[in-house]
Amino acid sequence: MSTKKNPNKDSTSPKSSKKGGKGSRQGKTRRGGNKRSGKPQGPDPFVEAAIDRANSRFEQKPPAMGLPAELSPEPQKIKLKWKLTPVPKQVEREVHDIVCRPGEFGFLDDDRVDEIADLLGKRPISLEQALSLRAALNQEKAVFSHGRLQRRAQEMLRKYEGGESVLSLSKRYDFPPVNLFRAILSARNWSKNRIKETLREPERKLNERDLKEFRKAEAEDRVTHVNQSETHHAADLFEKVLCDHFDANGVRFRTQTDLLKEQVEAEGRPVRTPDLLMLDHVEINGVPVAWIDAKHFYGANLSFQRKKTQKQVNRYVEEWGHGAIIYRHGFCDGLKLKGAILLDASPIDLTELIEHNQRLNDERISED
Repeated sequence: MSTKKNPNKDSTSPKSSKKGGKGSRQGKTRRGGNKRSGKPQGPDPFVEAAIDRANSRFEQKPPAMGLPAELSPEPQKIKLKWKLTPVPKQVEREVHDIVCRPGEFGFLDDDRVDEIADLLGKRPISLEQALSLRAALNQEKAVFSHGRLQRRAQEMLRKYEGGESVLSLSKRYDFPPVNLFRAILSARNWSKNRIKETLREPERKLNERDLKEFRKAEAEDRVTHVNQSETHHAADLFEKVLCDHFDANGVRFRTQTDLLKEQVEAEGRPVRTPDLLMLDHVEINGVPVAWIDAKHFYGANLSFQRKKTQKQVNRYVEEWGHGAIIYRHGFCDGLKLKGAILLDASPIDLTELIEHNQRLNDERISED
């Protein structure tokens, strides 16, 4: 029996390493990726189907949800031009670190707002857009940090009962103050229902220190605070001025209030309730729009916000076809939603909404 080694076995020659080496596989992967990304992409079947559904929705039998069996006069073709000025994706990325600081979840004082305005410089993004982006980033941070906060809830409770304040812990560990306070209550073995009921009537159900800490946390938390009435009222006003805009352009539509009432009566609950359901064949920038949903914030290119909105779009597309999402503070050009075009509020008269927000700001300053 021969004891000679096969000269090719266990070879470490440069020739064999080129064939099977890790670097070679990585190179192939990179080349393959480049080739795939360079291929022209055809029409998206989902989008094509959404457009077809929007164009044929008035011929559907039985009628789609919310559409009358007969319209008089018949649906008219109305074409609108909508000038768009999206924020470049790279600019949005640059602004992330300008507007967000660890533990900063509340209202910003004038000095901090002025600092942000100075740091924005000549970037093609307004101060309002940057501040709305900050809110979206903080919201995403609150969602993604929730699990980490729950794992450290007992630690937060020990530090809190050792005398450290909620706001101090919030700044140190970068957790939203109200979420942090809830985690402390949870670490005391309070049920979710007990926490919910307690924070509805904190004066009656919290001890003196907890009440004081909760009020401070709520005042410094615009992300997870309990009272959202101001935000909802501003969103309602935005929807109103949006309706006024389409009224002025001769477009017929049904409002969210109309759809909500009808669906609750028929289904016992709201099912699909966009802000506007068009009763005419509306095209905006050449794209059919069967429905519109208004967002009183900036459309950031963030995964959490995008996924949430896409789920909503999918429900509307399933029923009526292609639609539109309109963002009060504009949107990033990197944000893409299948089945809906993105619009900003530039053509809309926002005077009523701006005056409302100014009154709120003046009241806040006078309280301080």
